[in-house]
Amino acid sequence: MHRPLRLLPLSLCIALALPAHAADGDQDDWGLCPIIDVVPVFEDAPAPVGGIENRGSEPTDIDGGQLERAGTAEDIVVQDNVRLNRGDQFLGTDKLTYNAETGRYSAVGNVRYQDSGMRILAERAEGDQNADRHRIEDVQYQLTQRRGNGGAERIELEGARGRMIGSTYSTCAPNQRAWELRANKIEIDTAKGMGVARNATVRIGKVPVLYVPWFMFPVDDQRRTGLLYPQLSMSGRNGFDYKQPIYLNLAPNYDATLYPRIMADRGGLLGAEFRWLYERGKGEVYGNWMPSDKLPGDEPDRYLNPEVGFPVSSLPEKNRGQFALSASHNINSAWYANTNLGWVSDTHYFEDFSSSLYGISAYSIRSDAGVYGRGRFWSGGVMADHYQLADYTLNETNLPFDRLPRAFVSWSQPFTPWLQAGVDAEGARFEHQEFLGGTRLDVKPFVSVPLEGASWFIRPKLAWRYTAYQLDGNAQTRAAEFVARNGGTVTPELIQQFQDNNLTRSLPITSIDAGVYFDRNTTFRGTSYLHTLEPRLYYLNVPYRDQDNFPVFDTGPMTFSWGQLFRDNRYTGADRQMDANQLTAALTTRFISEEDGRERLAASIGQIQYFDDSRVTLPNQSTIESGKSAWVADASVSPNDRWNLGATYIWNPKYRGEDFVSARVRYLFERGGVVNLGYRYRRNAAFREGIDPPAFRDQLEQADFSFLYPINETWSVVGRYYYSILDKKELETIAGVQWESCCLAARLVGRRYLRNRDGELDTRIMFEFELKGLGSAGQNTERVLRRGILGYDRDDLYLVPPTSTQRLNNGGGQVESTPDPTL
Repeated sequence: MHRPLRLLPLSLCIALALPAHAADGDQDDWGLCPIIDVVPVFEDAPAPVGGIENRGSEPTDIDGGQLERAGTAEDIVVQDNVRLNRGDQFLGTDKLTYNAETGRYSAVGNVRYQDSGMRILAERAEGDQNADRHRIEDVQYQLTQRRGNGGAERIELEGARGRMIGSTYSTCAPNQRAWELRANKIEIDTAKGMGVARNATVRIGKVPVLYVPWFMFPVDDQRRTGLLYPQLSMSGRNGFDYKQPIYLNLAPNYDATLYPRIMADRGGLLGAEFRWLYERGKGEVYGNWMPSDKLPGDEPDRYLNPEVGFPVSSLPEKNRGQFALSASHNINSAWYANTNLGWVSDTHYFEDFSSSLYGISAYSIRSDAGVYGRGRFWSGGVMADHYQLADYTLNETNLPFDRLPRAFVSWSQPFTPWLQAGVDAEGARFEHQEFLGGTRLDVKPFVSVPLEGASWFIRPKLAWRYTAYQLDGNAQTRAAEFVARNGGTVTPELIQQFQDNNLTRSLPITSIDAGVYFDRNTTFRGTSYLHTLEPRLYYLNVPYRDQDNFPVFDTGPMTFSWGQLFRDNRYTGADRQMDANQLTAALTTRFISEEDGRERLAASIGQIQYFDDSRVTLPNQSTIESGKSAWVADASVSPNDRWNLGATYIWNPKYRGEDFVSARVRYLFERGGVVNLGYRYRRNAAFREGIDPPAFRDQLEQADFSFLYPINETWSVVGRYYYSILDKKELETIAGVQWESCCLAARLVGRRYLRNRDGELDTRIMFEFELKGLGSAGQNTERVLRRGILGYDRDDLYLVPPTSTQRLNNGGGQVESTPDPTL
């Protein structure tokens, strides 16, 4: 029985030409590339159907103008436009000779091959199918599923091994050969999935810029141990900064990366990341270690001077490091376990190793672990958390209380369309290094009657909140602790106030939320809109309960905003439940385009009327007197797809001035450009008129301007100026230029940013050069630009904006989502 003729393994041959570190290229922008292929579409080839996964089961069809055969053991000769098809594969040639007995074949003249991933032209192909030996000469190829093309003088294959002589690879168009990878010889072992290139060069134009006498690379999708692209930068603090990632492929479901780093002005550092993945969970652990750091010795006053912060006993010059762990495990369809742990060696670490405002502003690191669940009508969990100080200007008294442990559950279920009931409950044990702790139980059952129609709603709600404490220590100790935290003097009356270790609070919470929707069709400047008017009233009644002797474990005042107009408590946490007899009146209007459904304008305004004084406060906080709250106004306007304007304004009639102002403007240019302008002002919430000095009145006032402006199709400039008007100093400045062609890109970015809490600035110069489809060298400038310029990547305007940090609740610090959290 003769073996059937099968198509030549040319797709395997082309795999030899692709280098190990060649990027996939799917994320690159090829919009500037002309539609020119090294190998044009074959007019006589059918469109590829299927893929490599079903080739083995497909028959081979041979079609040719003339078939010759002298005898059963003689060669079959097909000539005059020979065409072979199998699945997604096509082979065409002028003349094909094949001997079914010996397995030898040859294809001569205009050899054309096509499959679902590439097209190939060759002058001649010959081989022995029985011995699995093949030789292909004068090859040109064009990838079709991703960008890439090249050629080779010849390809030789024998079983799982092969070699390519005189090969080239590039993602550039043939008439714009800006860069090209060349190798004299590439040897491949497909069984091991590895290749070795010898005497390889990367050329920019005709000039060789990189020569590698020998390197090993993968030829399949499997991950391989090896060097990743280095990161280089220059800064005033670190000097020349070089990081060389080393990837370790340990197993299919776990791997590791080493990050050796050299800072010319400070010393060497080693970072390491380990990741794992299994059927029901995943995790990542990261750490770095610096045996000796020259920076503290160069600036000793910043570490030892008590005028700067809380001084350390000795300079943190030795064994500086960081640790971070994030892991999750799915227990079943409803429950999962999760942990996030963090640690740094000293309180100056984030400031000394961070290059972002987020790292400098982090004052603590939060570590937590727990088991969590969620169902259709409920959620809950059991967890614990702990805080580590990460700011040398503070001490341990500024840290939040640890919750060791905390259990919580939330249940809410509709029983009928007009009846809903539920409960929110929490139990926690609070501990602190400097203060007395205790145990707290908080339970809040509720019932609601949501009545609503197509254009109205009325939602009355009745809740009952019960809170109980079991406190540590005695009255004398707790009174002294209260004075230490809030000022004052220990008196017999104060001691008597803290006499009881067992405290309870029980009170009803009644609210009614009602609103109406009016709408009409209107036309403005020739465009049809749906115009809505949405008045809303929210009444809240909570009786007063004296809570002055209650501890403050995890509770703080919420920033007054639009959302607080409709909340039943102005405090986070359960240590305070405000008393209230108040009515919120609010009005919202919208213009919705009837052409595309987009909201072109939304404006809202609201205010609270306090019928009685609100007397429940935190220590050193004033009561809220009866009368009117601050006005809250919010507006967003998008007159077209390019402009977006938004503003929030909170005006306080008590001071006859603003409490908060936020204004933002965004304009989108053609070719991906954007410009952003923002302004923010906030009054200090703790400011007391007539008591505190005027300088204490303002908390922040900042302006932020950023842009990406395309000068033409290839050149663009980027920049950001982030300035504190209150402090009269810049927070961050970015200026850069970008050049991009079809297959090349380069970015040069200069950046000044806060290097420490004293307001000192550091300067960094970053350069990145990218060969599209192959990789980039230099610093990762795109990460810095995406963080500083909203809209640098257009997708960021419609998704969650990118961030290098993961903000933690309850006053926690920041833990970066990247392998190196300090960048």
